[in-house]
Amino acid sequence: MQTSLPENRAERPCPTHDEVRAQLERIVSSREFPSTGRGAAFLKYVTEEALAGRAHRLKAYSVAIEVFNRSPNFSQDDPVVRIEAGRLRRVIERYYLIAGQNDPIRIDIPKGGYAPTFTWNDALAEAADDELNVVVAGRGAFAWRRLGWPVLALLAAFVCVGLGYYMAGPVASRSAGQIPDEPMLVIAPFADLGEGPLAARYAAGLTEELLTAVPRFKEITVFGRETSKALRPGIEASQVREGLGAHFLLAGGVRVEGDKVRVTVRLVDTSNGSILWSQHYEDDLDTHELFTIQTDVASKVATVIAQPYGIIAKSLAANSPPADVGVHDCTLRFYAYREELNPEAHLIARDCLQRAVARFPAYATAWSMLSFLHLDEDRFEFNPQKDKGSAMDRALGSARRAVSLEPSNTRALQALMMALFFRNETKEAFEVGEEALAANPNDTEFLGELGTRIAFSGQWERGAELLDRAIKLNPGGAGYYFGTRALIASMLQDHDKAVRLIRKADLKKFPLFHGVAAVIYSEAGLLDEAKREGEVFMKMRPDYLPNIVAENRKRNLSSQDSMRIIVALRRAGLPVPSAADVEAEFRVSDALDGP
Repeated sequence: MQTSLPENRAERPCPTHDEVRAQLERIVSSREFPSTGRGAAFLKYVTEEALAGRAHRLKAYSVAIEVFNRSPNFSQDDPVVRIEAGRLRRVIERYYLIAGQNDPIRIDIPKGGYAPTFTWNDALAEAADDELNVVVAGRGAFAWRRLGWPVLALLAAFVCVGLGYYMAGPVASRSAGQIPDEPMLVIAPFADLGEGPLAARYAAGLTEELLTAVPRFKEITVFGRETSKALRPGIEASQVREGLGAHFLLAGGVRVEGDKVRVTVRLVDTSNGSILWSQHYEDDLDTHELFTIQTDVASKVATVIAQPYGIIAKSLAANSPPADVGVHDCTLRFYAYREELNPEAHLIARDCLQRAVARFPAYATAWSMLSFLHLDEDRFEFNPQKDKGSAMDRALGSARRAVSLEPSNTRALQALMMALFFRNETKEAFEVGEEALAANPNDTEFLGELGTRIAFSGQWERGAELLDRAIKLNPGGAGYYFGTRALIASMLQDHDKAVRLIRKADLKKFPLFHGVAAVIYSEAGLLDEAKREGEVFMKMRPDYLPNIVAENRKRNLSSQDSMRIIVALRRAGLPVPSAADVEAEFRVSDALDGP
């Protein structure tokens, strides 16, 4: 059956000049638009030039002369227009995420040029409704509207361009306007601080290893090798900021003295030159090969600065205005939720990410994070959207979309692994997990999740190893993983460690924390504490204990491990089903699964 286009969308005329000018005034007069700087003049100039049919003349030179009052001998080496254009794009992005969500018209400046586009906002919003855009596996053919709106939105923009707003050069790349600007890092060549060829060779090799290791973390953008090699060791942070617009500079030096190698590394905030983090590493050339040392140091540095809870993320979180819900701030809100695991943080992160994918439908990381939040609607019963169909289907659809957009994105692979795991497709889930582990063995967010899933499937020892590695690399990371590691310790009969870790996790607003704590205290013989935690759990999730067999099975716990948990809760006096009822339910479930 063919699905027709919504009324008036396919044939809707392009915005008129007056409508575009009204939208322009709406933007620049908003409280979300900076009142200082040249942003308003920049946006007004390029808009009026495009409306006058002169968009093809919008080059860095003309903008520099007309907006920034540069002299006629303006050189392309002056990056002012490029930098200010990037800032203006981020301001516009933020405006449409906050004040302009329901504005009738979008004004955008796609990357790759300075000519604006003018499109109806409702077509783009319809395009990225995440519950309708995702392709749910096993659901057969999907309607045109699930594929058509992103295409329709782009076609609408190009049609409006072709009808007279401007005659520009080649169309911007696929990612223009679909993937947001992310925090940018440049890696300067490491300085040779020693004598002889060994230090120089090590410095060059370490720089190369860092250029491989750091970009594996997808929440930041790293300038490429060519840009890095064009810099000189010891370049000033201000030069990086002005010349490249990079937010962070990673730099350092190498000294070789005899059989000792010493590496110094620092991460600098280019906005003010402050050192956010510094460290030194030493190794023995007699003990380890040069390549091994380089790889090890690069791995450690990449993990510390670029992981989800690392130095860059903490710096951005500390410096973001509370009301700023720009696209990258949505990822920070996601990680804040992962640390807190409560319904309030879940709702904030989900709403933010839904707006983010509406604005940037090709942003794989945002789709990945949205997949987790859909999943948690089901497994934690956080803010369920009953009117939008199965949360598990939406989780899988968003994850598959993320992987299709960026197959090597660790967060996308993690989301797909999780969605498959909770659909009891564990074989495929762990295949995806092992692929992601090989691609980025230093992502502690992923390491913790993989360790948790492997442990719950019955491989408690390997799960413990992966979680220990995640916690060692990131001891200040999500308390959720301390809670999981505590349960693993309990299942491995290490009750002292289990009690110590569950007290460290301390996730008071997370219902399952209290259920896990009740099990751990019961197993350790602390029955009063077990009963207290269990009573809190029952108040927060009254539906869980009556259905504990099904809930445990949803998490792929074996019948034996599930029974042990139920016995521990019964020992604490909690109202779990009787032993006979539990055994009968296990027999039925096992029979349905088959041999």
